[in-house]
Amino acid sequence: MVQTKWRILVKLSQAQFVEKEMTDNHERRPEPRKHSNLGRVAALGFGLIGVLIALAVATGRGASGAPNPPAHNSSVQLDEPSQVRATQSTTPAEQPLVDTDDLPTVDKLSRAFAAVASKLEPAVVNIFTEGTERARRPPSGTPLDDFFERFFRDQPEGQRRRSLGSGVIVDPRGYVITNNHVIENADEIEVRFSDQTRYQAEVIGTDPATDLAVLRIDADRTFAYVDFGSSENTMVGEWVLAMGNPFGFGHTVTAGIVSAKGRLIGQGSYDNFIQTDAAINPGNSGGPLVNMRGEIIGINSNIISSSGGNMGIGFAIPSDMTRKIYDQLVSVGKVTRGWLGVSIQNLTPDLARSFGLSGQKGAVISEILEPNGPAAKAGLEAGDIIVELNGVSIESNNHLVHIVADVRPDETVPVKFYRDGELRTTDVTMALRTIDANLTPEPPTQDRGRLGISGQNLSDELATELGASSAAGVVLMDIDQDGPGEDAGLRRGDIIIEANRQPVRNVDDLQRLIGEVPAGGDLLLRIERIVSGQQSSFLWIPVRLE
Repeated sequence: MVQTKWRILVKLSQAQFVEKEMTDNHERRPEPRKHSNLGRVAALGFGLIGVLIALAVATGRGASGAPNPPAHNSSVQLDEPSQVRATQSTTPAEQPLVDTDDLPTVDKLSRAFAAVASKLEPAVVNIFTEGTERARRPPSGTPLDDFFERFFRDQPEGQRRRSLGSGVIVDPRGYVITNNHVIENADEIEVRFSDQTRYQAEVIGTDPATDLAVLRIDADRTFAYVDFGSSENTMVGEWVLAMGNPFGFGHTVTAGIVSAKGRLIGQGSYDNFIQTDAAINPGNSGGPLVNMRGEIIGINSNIISSSGGNMGIGFAIPSDMTRKIYDQLVSVGKVTRGWLGVSIQNLTPDLARSFGLSGQKGAVISEILEPNGPAAKAGLEAGDIIVELNGVSIESNNHLVHIVADVRPDETVPVKFYRDGELRTTDVTMALRTIDANLTPEPPTQDRGRLGISGQNLSDELATELGASSAAGVVLMDIDQDGPGEDAGLRRGDIIIEANRQPVRNVDDLQRLIGEVPAGGDLLLRIERIVSGQQSSFLWIPVRLE
């Protein structure tokens, strides 16, 4: 009715405009003015009568409940309580931004959630572990705390440690995918189903670099399992379900959407997380993130929280990466990756401009790590900008790390790069990446030696990871509380490069020089200490040995 009145008012305005134009034209005619005035009065009178009649008709139809003509505007009409449909905009040629006519009702969406949760429930397991954890120093407040956080847990040495997590069966033979940190250092692993059935499980393989692990249930039977979906084809905004064992409450399902993809959260070289607002809490680690087809698109792994609980920001390892790791762990028990032998950084707009390039995609080689490494043998140099490897366009330095890792060691692939503004091509034969193994701490020992430390050789890869300038030495990975090293002021991450004025190239050198010091004698150490970022300081530290 309101729309009808509005159209009448528009018509009235148009009638007045036409009447005025007719009046103006009439005034220009050489007829007496009295005829013109009489015509205007008559036209105005008939117009008002027409308006009153139209309003009366429109009001009567509105009051009688008869349907009014549809309005052509951008309003939202509710056809049913459970459906929302956006009408077309002002012109017939324009289409709505989103066609919502075929969207499911709330009831249908609810039933879809329930169907996926019911289908996957037999294949999602709770994982309980028990093991012995070794000690580590409390955080020392240095820039390397985040780096060493990957290696140690806050548990006293010799104490039994119990943990809980989640997992998902991906093979009817009982293969389970979970997070490495769920089963790390576990002596016993128990897998518990939603019906409270329990089984022991063994570790098939782990990959700390991606925080993934594969278990096998010790049982002579087949199991329900879940298929992998494509994380690459998953879109931001899709509905997802997170399943697992939060806080040990048992089988739990939460819903949300994919908030973002390709997130870098500082967990390592292979950061590429799916972000979701589906509730993920402690205990959900290792459980699946699934789409509405009941397929795994991620393995829940991390949360960002100031309270320890869900704050709507959770992260899952993409299923495409998980599937590659799973296949290698099941087939050979370990993960192998290609290594190019370069240190790289992102191509920023400023760098691109300085190199005479207009694009911003690619990775800049900042350093050739080994003179006989794959990159050096292929003729690559510092300052080259890699834009394609093995037929894949490189988006960023992180992307290049992933593409290189997917290449098998000893496989030769083409590389496209810019040098001095010229696009060039070469072939590179990948080597075996060993940095991930180097970053894995040595097995804990009860005897840390007279210095009270555990360390490992400073490799080129580890030096790059730490930002160290020393070419050789021993990196302190852990320090005994109240030991001679800690009393003297040594810290995790310190690099011992000299002992009693003699060079320390490796662990053997350090042990030999310590053995030459008599009981109660002093050991004069020269160390490199990472201060911040790529900056270091060099210190002399005397240690009294027992």
